[in-house]
Amino acid sequence: MVALRYCVQRVTIVLTVLMAWGVPSLRAEKPKAPPCKDDAMIVFDASGSMSGNQLLGVANSEPKIDILRDALAHVLPSATRFRKVGLITFGPGPWNQCNVTLNLKPTANATSLIMNDVNALVPAGKTPLTTAVEAAANALDYRNKPGVIVVVTDGEETCGRSPCELAKQLHATAYRLIIHVISFRYHSYSWTGEQSTLETKCLTEQTEGLYIPVDTEQELEAALEKTLGCPMISQLTMSSGSDPSLSNGRQAYRAKASY
Repeated sequence: MVALRYCVQRVTIVLTVLMAWGVPSLRAEKPKAPPCKDDAMIVFDASGSMSGNQLLGVANSEPKIDILRDALAHVLPSATRFRKVGLITFGPGPWNQCNVTLNLKPTANATSLIMNDVNALVPAGKTPLTTAVEAAANALDYRNKPGVIVVVTDGEETCGRSPCELAKQLHATAYRLIIHVISFRYHSYSWTGEQSTLETKCLTEQTEGLYIPVDTEQELEAALEKTLGCPMISQLTMSSGSDPSLSNGRQAYRAKASY
């Protein structure tokens, strides 16, 4: 009897130690969602300021919207292999208005559809950032499905709404929604003051997203790859020579993504 009690105690101790060390067969783990499968919406800034060609305070020969087009064209083919992607644009339309357009709901293999719309944009109008993000969330059916929104903008909300208030509402009601913001401009500059920058950052803070300031096309591509691409397969590759598909001989760049 004493021997049996001793064996039971030994077995109990061993099991306790194994569970403490997290042996997979003894600890129940939640199944992980497959990577890169959540639908995504791109919110593309085509407001009037995107026609500018100032980068880091120095004039160059290419408008910012063209740099964004180039970067997007290089990232989308790989990103759309693994997830459905859609497009919201804001800016173009009646002068000095807050125009938002749902160009495409999340669609499989959407590279050509998105690039056709993006290449046809003529920058104009204000920056209705909040309304654009709201439209993207609705396109994702955010209350019932997981989704990702990637905002690319060179400014802040200029149409009177609060991105932070919207972010709080989305966080409270979404199934699982992540919002990333790529700030394509010199990151220490703000059009409308520090509070507007904080409002924009709040979109990411409330939804566990990333706020990524970028100044160059290489940084822009890296940010798009990190937020739209697949972390499981993204690799750091730099072409050995100039890519003829890029203007001004810029090299193709892919950044390994990590969350």
